[in-house]
Amino acid sequence: MPSLRQLEYLVALADTRHFRRAAERTNTTQPTLSEQIKALEDRLGAQLIERSRSGALLTPTGARIVEIARRIIADASEIRSIAAMDDGTPRGVLRVGLPSTIGPYLLPTVVPILHRTYPDLKLYAREELPSTLPRSLEEGVYDFVLTPLPARGEEFVTVDLFREPLYLTVAADHPLARKAKVERSDLNGQEILTLGPGHQLHDAVLALCEEFGARVRLDYEGTSLDMVREMVITGLGITFMPALYVRRELRSDSSLKIMQLHGRSVYRTVGMLWRRTSSRGAIFEAMASMIRDIVQREFGDLARLA
Repeated sequence: MPSLRQLEYLVALADTRHFRRAAERTNTTQPTLSEQIKALEDRLGAQLIERSRSGALLTPTGARIVEIARRIIADASEIRSIAAMDDGTPRGVLRVGLPSTIGPYLLPTVVPILHRTYPDLKLYAREELPSTLPRSLEEGVYDFVLTPLPARGEEFVTVDLFREPLYLTVAADHPLARKAKVERSDLNGQEILTLGPGHQLHDAVLALCEEFGARVRLDYEGTSLDMVREMVITGLGITFMPALYVRRELRSDSSLKIMQLHGRSVYRTVGMLWRRTSSRGAIFEAMASMIRDIVQREFGDLARLA
């Protein structure tokens, strides 16, 4: 039988399609990972990976085995979770997936409080596109995810955490920056910058543009909030930025002006998801309640409880 570690290497290779990146993801060396994949193929008597200079692709047999491997890894993680909570004390490692538009601006405040509350609990956090987080959660890559809502999946428990305003962000020398109040009609015909597809913020901004008669700059989509910020400064367009990012990164930036749209609340809802079958449901409920309390206490002037 394959070892659990070999299956983890195979799944990482399937996700990254690259031996070096798969090795980094599994905290091993590239030669070790390559040797273990070859040993797995020899043990099974089947080719699982097509190797090329550009990377690695699954063979049809490999793809079928990866699907089973994901379930085995998820079940093994659940076994460890049950054992770790045998005396009712949360301990062990929790794997959380979240987008880059949330993690760096929420976790620095939340994690220290979680650690003081659950000192034996360790958190492994990894950024991923919101569009792929539910699938990764379903496959057992994560124990829970923090993500903008809505997120589809009847197999998940979904808890609303808070509503985060989206602030209109313009260059300091943009004509809108001189206005005391920006009305919805002022956005008609404006060029709007946003993140690329796969980000929930992309979809939210598209909907806002349709409502306000603005145009999305699809030819200049950003790969991060920081990149969108720089394009706004140079005059390529204006944008909507999440409040937690604004608070941490933009408040002292004199090259930008942060504004609220008059007469129209613009926000996104951030939630927490976990599998209904998880043995840690009670812990996740407690963590969700704790995150709500932290947000209300630390960011009450920005984020509102859902």
